[in-house]
Amino acid sequence: MIQVYNKPLQKDWSALLARPGFDASTLLPRVQAIINDVRENGDDALLKYTKEFDQVQLQSIALSEVIKENAEQALSNSLKTAIQLAKENIEKFHLPQLQKMERIETMPGVWCWRKSVGIENVGIYIPGGTAPLFSTVLMLGIPAKIAGCKNIILCTPPNNDKGEVHPAIIYAATLVGVTNIYTMGGVQAIAAMAYGTATIPKVHKIFGPGNQYVTAAKQLVQQSGVAIDMPAGPSEVCVWVDDSAIPSFVAADLLSQAEHGVDSQVLLVASNEKIVENIQAELAVQIAQLPRKEIAAKALENSKAIIIENKLEALDLINQYAPEHLIMSIENAEIVAEKVVNAGSVFIGNYSPESVGDYASGTNHTLPTNGYANAYSGVSVDSFVKKITFQQLTERGLVNIGKAVMEMAGAEGLDAHGNAVAVRLNDIASKM
Repeated sequence: MIQVYNKPLQKDWSALLARPGFDASTLLPRVQAIINDVRENGDDALLKYTKEFDQVQLQSIALSEVIKENAEQALSNSLKTAIQLAKENIEKFHLPQLQKMERIETMPGVWCWRKSVGIENVGIYIPGGTAPLFSTVLMLGIPAKIAGCKNIILCTPPNNDKGEVHPAIIYAATLVGVTNIYTMGGVQAIAAMAYGTATIPKVHKIFGPGNQYVTAAKQLVQQSGVAIDMPAGPSEVCVWVDDSAIPSFVAADLLSQAEHGVDSQVLLVASNEKIVENIQAELAVQIAQLPRKEIAAKALENSKAIIIENKLEALDLINQYAPEHLIMSIENAEIVAEKVVNAGSVFIGNYSPESVGDYASGTNHTLPTNGYANAYSGVSVDSFVKKITFQQLTERGLVNIGKAVMEMAGAEGLDAHGNAVAVRLNDIASKM
């Protein structure tokens, strides 16, 4: 099922760990054309592309209050309770991320501080496709609300020929305080949020996953000054196992990732060949019971198991891979986890499946993929704020620091900079 590589040489790791490439440049002309059309023709272009791509003739882009109210009634009490539990845990984890403002006196009379300010207008994109990702609404809407964003809009494509949105998406959005929901998907939704239309307001930053077209659209609008959350690619998991791992657990973890889509990435790093064989056997049993087994099977065909006995070498390989999700089913996992430097989110021990982080443990599931975990963090409250620095000097403070500033300005040949200090120092001296 999974291709096995036994003790590969370190020089071969880069090729072995390479994600399947996709040349996004082939999409860019088409994506740019749609963006330009929406920018020029607004709502008319949005309706046109919804009919073309989603086969839906919308009467209204904005979701009505009646539909929002009815969504709650369409869900079972057990699902609503589960969503509420997830909301509470996500809030508990994200609330402490708000940083308290501290005034620092860097030298006598020189005060500096920094204030976090919520980005006023943010947009959340929730893709359509084969699964209603209402969990992502929680993961993006909750930190946005905590950060103090004033306007949080959400775009998601219609899920059927009636132009409807899954009630769980609507319920979650209402629960976390999303301002408005728009029935709009794809490149056209990204363009609408980036530049605004008569119906959809322009935002300052766009969040959320999407297919290759949506990703390309986010990258293109970023070039014109609209911020985005992070680069994105197909979802991925790396599971690190030794003899302490439970094969049925590991197989379930691998399949929970593989069922996302045929392009999902699954990497198994194992200490020996026997544990890989046991996991492969469990995969064969469990995949047969999955409704999405065809998707999972295709993903597993493109996945790899790498056998490395030495724990330090295995850790080096994993840090080089920089996985979005890392599950550590090894002895002393909690201690070894401290040495992980490149990963989006880490799941420690046999009883910490990726699924809990995807839904309800409290951590955010919007994470860097495609190796970007070596430089990017997952979404947090910080993602929804900008930080403004302040400084305030007394006369004494300017006297204390002025000479150094004038010396540095003179060395850079920026005499006016130095003079801005000098005129003040002269004024202070005249009062003495």
